[in-house]
Amino acid sequence: MRVKGLLHYGIEVPSLDVGESFYAAFGLETSERGNTVVVRCEGRDLDQTVLTEGPVKRLHHIAFAVEPHSLQEWQRHLEGLGVPLVDAPKELEGGLWLRDHEGNLVNLREDEPAPWRDFGTTDAQEVNFGDRVRRVDQARWLTAEEKPRPRRLGHMLIFSTDLAASERFYGHVLGLRTSDRVRSMATFMNSGPGDHHVFGFVPGTHPGLHHSSWEVADIDQIAMGARSMAEAGHADGWGLGRHTLGSNFFHYIKDPWGSWIEYSSDMDRITENWQANDWDCPPAVWSPRMPADFIVNHEEQPT
Repeated sequence: MRVKGLLHYGIEVPSLDVGESFYAAFGLETSERGNTVVVRCEGRDLDQTVLTEGPVKRLHHIAFAVEPHSLQEWQRHLEGLGVPLVDAPKELEGGLWLRDHEGNLVNLREDEPAPWRDFGTTDAQEVNFGDRVRRVDQARWLTAEEKPRPRRLGHMLIFSTDLAASERFYGHVLGLRTSDRVRSMATFMNSGPGDHHVFGFVPGTHPGLHHSSWEVADIDQIAMGARSMAEAGHADGWGLGRHTLGSNFFHYIKDPWGSWIEYSSDMDRITENWQANDWDCPPAVWSPRMPADFIVNHEEQPT
């Protein structure tokens, strides 16, 4: 059995107001729902992040989509593997809940992923490259200053104390497939044809959120996002660059609690024919120097 894709993630934060302000500045829509703050992309009827209040920042849960009417089959699958179900958090009901091998809370939901908002001609412009001319009699600079409007949560990476064990759990239990690995540094996984990766792991001393990645139209929106976030007081980041595995353009911004959030564009797309490889490569083809604390888990270690 295989999950259909990543739906959303939840984090506990000391201040919902701080969290709401940060995600709104990033270009996302926020709203209150009971005792939570829900984060969505403009024009997309789907929760992408759920903020709950707690004493310290920590990863709360990860939600994956499964096929409609499949929860009973998933329950039998999990029971057959000896993976126990747990009670749903009181503020986030629905679906099946379990814990992975490191204690992370995982939610399987029959929610159908909403369609992505079409970038259209006002968001993504045609690019002229060599003799491939796609933009004629249009001054691109006049429309290049639009602030980013992420259209979807693309992927997330979490910290793992054992990359191989994490790959085994999410592969064997949830059916995610390995896309590629950077030896001893990162593992990337996919949910079938589509993005090169929707989930993955980097090494850490304890579990936690490393980063979430949000797709925007193009490199202009990445750069404009970096500038607007810096103007909003969030200048600590890494980018602009192009990644190796996944090949996407990126710019990361450190969130108020020490994790990272990424503007991303131009991700590799794969099919079932894709073959995973082990690589010895840097994280980026080109970029500024990676921050020294980029792979440091600032979440408090559970006691």
